[in-house]
Amino acid sequence: MENKKVMNRIQDLGAVIALILLVAVISIISPEFRTVKNFLSLLRQSSINGLIAFGMTCVILTGGIDLSVGSVLALTTAICASLIANGTPVAIAMIVALVLGVVFGMISGIFVTKGRLQPFIATLITMTVFRGLTMIFMDGKPISNLGDSYLLKFVGKGLILNIPFPVIMFILIFIAFMFLLERTTFGRKIYATGSNEKSAKLAGINIDRTKIAAYAISGLMAAMSGLILLSRLSSAQPTLGSGYELDAIAAVALGGVSMNGGRGRIWGTFVGVLIIAVLNNGLNILGVSSYYQDVVKGLVILIAVLSDRKR
Repeated sequence: MENKKVMNRIQDLGAVIALILLVAVISIISPEFRTVKNFLSLLRQSSINGLIAFGMTCVILTGGIDLSVGSVLALTTAICASLIANGTPVAIAMIVALVLGVVFGMISGIFVTKGRLQPFIATLITMTVFRGLTMIFMDGKPISNLGDSYLLKFVGKGLILNIPFPVIMFILIFIAFMFLLERTTFGRKIYATGSNEKSAKLAGINIDRTKIAAYAISGLMAAMSGLILLSRLSSAQPTLGSGYELDAIAAVALGGVSMNGGRGRIWGTFVGVLIIAVLNNGLNILGVSSYYQDVVKGLVILIAVLSDRKR
């Protein structure tokens, strides 16, 4: 019995152990990897996937999945860029983008709950529609004339005590999600919904409202990531966010969150995001082809999912 508890504990810490080993191996192979500058760059890059993955965690904990986050990111970023280019104050344009992210997320949630569609199908539909709307809105062309706003530059490129602002935002939002999921009634509703929907309903939990809220949070996080990208690139691209949903799902799976819902911790997702970032960063430094990088990431995800099934 004691051995079983030890093994379960090791499995729970598997992502942390994997991250430590990964960092150690790449650091030995490449001295360039272990510089402070590279670590800060790694964290800044991981902030975008991290925010999306935090929102994705809420959805997956309810037993769902959100394939539309990349398209939500693209559409909200395009609208924000268009507003700025047409003279709207940057702060207002950003708020509009965040609100629209919530609305687009809620649409996916409504399809799942009221439309009784499978989450995969519902978000596949919204992913396709939102991507199409982005192309129509932008006419397939980037929006670049965004002016010289300090606020816009600061969101993606600003520094506080020599620490990139996206890194600070990434950590603060991680702490906020820890509190939300582990210390609030809403967090308990999320877990209860994913663990056993019928029991949760009998306990008086509004299942539909909880799921819609989870998808709304996912949409909000996608829009927030889009603002960071908009700041860093100083333009909105029609293809922005393509494939981002896959990295987010990978991070959640690597972090030990059950793809069946109801089990997992947000700190696991945080570690999963760092594993993806370290893999990408390390393989780039080592000069590994992007084709091989996809194969490596796929194998890592496979191992994580198989481990989850074993648990």
